[in-house]
Amino acid sequence: MNQMLISAAHKSSGKTMVSIGLCAALKARGHVVQPFKKGPDYIDPMWLSQAAGRPCRNLDLYLMEQSDVIDTFTRHRAEVNVVEGNKGLYDGLALDGSNSNAALAKMLDLPVFLVIDARGMTRGIAPLILGYQAFDREINIAGVILNNLGGSRHESKLRAVIEHYTDVPVVGAIHHDERLSIVERHLGLMPSNESNVAAAKIKQIGEAIAEQVDLEKILELSQKEPVPSVAEVIHLPCKNKVRIGIARDRAFGFYYADDLDALEQAGAELVPFDTLHDSSLPDVDALYIGGGFPETCAAELEANSSLRGEIKQLIENGMPAYAECGGLMYLSRSIDYQGHTYSMVGAIPGDVKMHDKPIGRGYVHLKEDETHPWPRPNAPAKQIKAHEFHYSSLENLPPDSRFAYHVERGYGIDGERDGLVLHNLLASYTHLRTIGSCYWATRFVSFIQRHRGQEQFLPTNLNEQAI
Repeated sequence: MNQMLISAAHKSSGKTMVSIGLCAALKARGHVVQPFKKGPDYIDPMWLSQAAGRPCRNLDLYLMEQSDVIDTFTRHRAEVNVVEGNKGLYDGLALDGSNSNAALAKMLDLPVFLVIDARGMTRGIAPLILGYQAFDREINIAGVILNNLGGSRHESKLRAVIEHYTDVPVVGAIHHDERLSIVERHLGLMPSNESNVAAAKIKQIGEAIAEQVDLEKILELSQKEPVPSVAEVIHLPCKNKVRIGIARDRAFGFYYADDLDALEQAGAELVPFDTLHDSSLPDVDALYIGGGFPETCAAELEANSSLRGEIKQLIENGMPAYAECGGLMYLSRSIDYQGHTYSMVGAIPGDVKMHDKPIGRGYVHLKEDETHPWPRPNAPAKQIKAHEFHYSSLENLPPDSRFAYHVERGYGIDGERDGLVLHNLLASYTHLRTIGSCYWATRFVSFIQRHRGQEQFLPTNLNEQAI
């Protein structure tokens, strides 16, 4: 078994490109590759999932307990496990580094391959590497991957410097190539579900990595003793299965694999639909519309008036629905984007306005209000940890609007509240994760079953910290 952390000296060094390329190149060689991504992120995992052919799993040291992180990694690991870090190796919110990439490397015993953007560097690369080694001797920097090299002469100089001053092997030297770049967007990389050329791009990156990175050396340096496999969780058949329509298309694709698993384990069948091309919904009991970039597809969403009208009618008639961020935007009356106003579903009596800078960004702390519509077996959680990232605001809501959450950290809908409640719809800017004591997926399925008159009891082992 192999496992590794792909990190960097700082963000935008090329670690995502390298991670995607490693997944694609190793998969092409016949290896079973499992990708992981540190932190709250949807876009990088889309690319990693497509490159590896397996759903990427997120490891978040802020939202997840250590036991959750270890369990997620252990349960989903495969032959080769590639963990992509976020930001730099030692970066993180905590002063003591307890939620940094380095902390994750220690927790999971991951050798680190450091991606270094070497543009304009020669001898100065040595103290950089030595400093990263000296800062925490418990971190195993197994090798460096040089990126954005200016040519063979530049590569030779860097290799000579690193070999002379350090004991860290150079396992890759990637020359600057515009063809390997992925279009940037304000939330990060362009989602693979928006890119018509994603498969070709991944193949191109994978071939470049195979040519310029020593894959055999990386496998040698990242090898671990085989570990006992974790017994699979056995889920008994659910008699009260519900069908949840889930928006999966170019406009909406921000879903955590663990959340989708949890919905299915709770008794849901996920039925995909396309907000851009389907004229009507499939036969479903509820709707789940996750995040994405609906503003970039606003004209197409507006043009599909038959689907918008059906969704509005069903929500007003009481169909259970859950929407996060982009989903909330789609369910509003309109989206104002780049000087144009586009009509949306209209189930939410408010209008979305796009801004040049983020309105809400980062981790969120919420406190649940009694208005929350989903059943819960215990007292509300003292605090719900989640995240948000949106450049839009929801305006012109009626003054008597009801909300499910008080925002203790973050912005939400208006800086103080989030989780708009209308009929049987819950819509928020906050992205929840079903991890630890936050079991929203189970509650949502139970709410749908209750709506159908087929209530299923929630697990009895959930503590008072649950939502």
